[in-house]
Order: sequence, then structure tokens, then C-alpha cells
Amino acid sequence: MKKIIKYGLSLVVVVILYLGYSNFQKFVLISGISAKWVSSGIFVAHRTQKSIEASDIHFSPVTWAKNEVDLENKSVTSTVFGFKSRTAVYREGLGNVVTNSDYDANAPYLVPKRNTTSINLPFPYGDLPQKDTVFSTINYDKLKNVVETYFSKNTPENTTTALVIIYKNQIIAEKYADGFDQNTRLLGWSMGKSLMSAVCGVMNKQGKLNKDEPAPIDAWKNDERSKITLDNLLHMNSGLEWKEDYTKISDVTRMLFFETDMSKSQINKKLVGKPNETWNYSSGTTNLISGIIRQKFKNHQEYLDFWYSNLIDKIGMHSMLVETDLAGNYVASSYAWATARDWAKFGLLYLHNGNWNGEQIISEDWVKYTATPTNGSQGVYGAQFWLNAGGHMPDVPKDLFFADGYQGQRVYIIPSKDLVVVRLGVTYSILEEQLKNRPVKTGENKDVVEFELNNISSNKLLKKILLAIE
Repeated sequence: MKKIIKYGLSLVVVVILYLGYSNFQKFVLISGISAKWVSSGIFVAHRTQKSIEASDIHFSPVTWAKNEVDLENKSVTSTVFGFKSRTAVYREGLGNVVTNSDYDANAPYLVPKRNTTSINLPFPYGDLPQKDTVFSTINYDKLKNVVETYFSKNTPENTTTALVIIYKNQIIAEKYADGFDQNTRLLGWSMGKSLMSAVCGVMNKQGKLNKDEPAPIDAWKNDERSKITLDNLLHMNSGLEWKEDYTKISDVTRMLFFETDMSKSQINKKLVGKPNETWNYSSGTTNLISGIIRQKFKNHQEYLDFWYSNLIDKIGMHSMLVETDLAGNYVASSYAWATARDWAKFGLLYLHNGNWNGEQIISEDWVKYTATPTNGSQGVYGAQFWLNAGGHMPDVPKDLFFADGYQGQRVYIIPSKDLVVVRLGVTYSILEEQLKNRPVKTGENKDVVEFELNNISSNKLLKKILLAIE
């Protein structure tokens, strides 16, 4: 009997060692994801470890990770079954980053200069409470029912954290899940892409950036990639190879959880299509543009300051924090945090064609450019914003365009209805199940199919809101 137990234990050890070896890179990825997520949740959003683990990262295989929080040094170290640990650290002004073997905790670093002075005006242009306004065209009971129903149907797989509805500059409905409120910073994920596009718009207006210029990448100068313009990158139709898959080790997960300088991840990719003809959604492209923006300034400090002084703080999004990578680049593809109300201010800037309380921050032409469909996108994508120009959301006006982030983060802008809707929360597993029932067919663009599936619930929500205000 003892021999059986001994052999059995030996077999278990062998199996564990084999699994550990064969899944090493996967475990490294999982521990990196968990460390980053928990660290940002605690030190940026000021939430508890328990709440983050119970909702944000409560999905397999990330649940395999064990997280240890160091409050004194503001870091989180995560491991998977005791294998390779990963640590994420918080740096004041820059947010959290997953470290590597070259990381020096004592090395000095630059931080953006902020102007968070309170503005003595009502919301949205200041920090005072909004003026009470009642619109005769709104059925407030119906609107309240829409919001309450939306929250009451929450499940662990589909949890709404915040919902803010703004009509004619007025918050007409607002609700938060338990444990969250109007002061809670929430991650926008790929809504940061739209923020980066806005920074480009500000620079364009100031003459610091020309979207039609060739991308200033030395490695591309002597091959076909030299034809790629900044416009192609903004519209994600550069033709460059990229795999955007968060379920495995892919281009995007390598970039976000392994790379020191995320602005370089797309540079070495080969052409798999023709510039201006081949649309392929790519977070690597966005971070490449972030690096290009950095080249436009005399020094790193100017780059760090500009995003806040000329856009973020300029329109009062004082809660916002855009995290950087280890090389000091803003991770525009994925890591911008703000309250729901500040995300709404971003939507209002675009609703008003780039004008903020009388000051033209972004030109009207740039806003129009933003909402112009990318070649090959079938009307669902513009310049780092998603669109309904192709009518893929049948119950919503075609002039709808929006910032869209992983797990269901949204800032919807509907100019014809004078409406901005912000939805933030956690959604997972749904798209994967939908794709099983409606797989991508030969000849179809997977990003278009995923757009339709991802926005089924969005179409329903916006339809109900529109019925309540018309």
C-alpha cells in the first residue's frame, strides 16, 4: 500500500512538473495579467483585493493566480501554482506596470505635470453640481425603468458597474453598482485608443501633426512599409500583420504583459495586405502611434505633459490617469482610467464637434474625420473610434460613433439625438459563446462579425433609452 501511495505521489509530481514546463509561458502570462489587474485596481481605483478578484479577474485561467499585495511598496506579486512570479508596481503619476529583470525600483522617472484646479461652473464644464433641468420630451419613469432593469439583470458574467446618460449636457440618469460611485476610477481598456486619437486631433489643430505624412519609422524606409501613413495607422488599415487575441499568448498579450517598450511591438511586423485597403484591428498600432507622438516633442517631459495640459485636464477630466510602460510611453491601447462622469466629458467633447465651452480643442474637420469609415471596415470603424455608419446596429441612428473597450466599456455619442451614454463594467465569456453559434464564415471580416455580436446588447440598451427620450 505504501508503495502504491509512493508511486502515486511520484506520478503526481511528474505530472505537475510536466504541466509546469509545458505551460510555462502561459503561466507567466497569467501571473502578469493578474499582477497588473490587481495592482491597478488597488492603487489606481482604490478598490479592495477581494472585490477585484471576485469580479474583474474572476474567469479562467486567470483565477489560477495567487496574488500577494505589498501596501507599503505599492506592488502586487502573482504566481500560478508556485511557478514564475510576476510583479506589478505603482508609480505615482504613471500608474502601474509589470516589471522585468531590468527594472530598478530606485531609478528616477519623470511624471506628467497636472492642473487639477477646480472650476467654479456647473457640470459638465466645472466641478459644481449641474443645474436642475426637466425636459418635457423625456419619460423619466420609463428611463428609470430602463436603468434599473439593466442593473437588475446583472450576472457574474455580465456586470455593469456604472451607467451615465447625458442629454443636452444634462445628466438625466446615473447609477452605480454596489461598492462604486461617481468618484471611482474605472478602466476604459481600448477606449484609450479614442483618447489617443483625440490627442492626435489636438496636435493636428496646433500644427504639430499631419495625418497624411508617412509614418516616421526608420525600419520601414527601404521597403513597402514606407508607404504607410499616419492616416493608415489611425484607421488601422496599414496592412500590417497583427493578432489581437486575449485568450492566449498572441501579439497583443505579449505586448501588454511582456514588452518593455510597447510602442515597438508593431514595428517589426510584415505587410500582409495593402496600406489603405486592408483593415485589421490592432492594439499594437495604437501604441506605435503613441510612440510617434512622443517623437514630435523636444523631450519626454513635454510628451508626458501634453496629453493632460492640452486635452485631459483642459476639459476637466481630472480623475483620469493614463498608465505608461517601462519605457515611459503612454499605453494608449489599453490603460486609461477615469470616473464615469469624466469619460462622459470625453464623449461630450466629440458631441460638440471638438468645442469645449466655447474653446475649439479639436477641429470640426478632425471630428468628422474620426467618424469617417475606414476602407474595408464595412462602416464599423473610423479613426480609433467605432461607428454605426454601416447600420450594423439596426435600432440606433447611423451617426452613432463610440469609444469601445474590452469587457464592454463604452462611451456612445449620438449627435442627432444630442446624447452621450457611458457604460462601464465587466463582461466576459459572452462573445466566445456567440461565436460558437455564429462562427465567422469564409470571406467575412472577423472584426465586423465580432462588432455585430459585441453590440447586440448595446443596440437593445440604446434603443430603450431613445424610446424614453423621444
